[in-house]
Amino acid sequence: MLYYALVFLVLAIVAGVFGFAGIAGASAWIAQVLFAVFLVALIVSVLANAMRGKRPI
Repeated sequence: MLYYALVFLVLAIVAGVFGFAGIAGASAWIAQVLFAVFLVALIVSVLANAMRGKRPI
């Protein structure tokens, strides 16, 4: 999921350089959403492992 966020971020940067503002804005928004979903999934995973008593590696 983080991979897709980075792909859309790069797409937004490239589109912005070439002047495609609409595509750049949409790609940047998708990258932000995917990154937020990744962070939520990370926090849920860490809390679930903490509740089970597993130590982080």
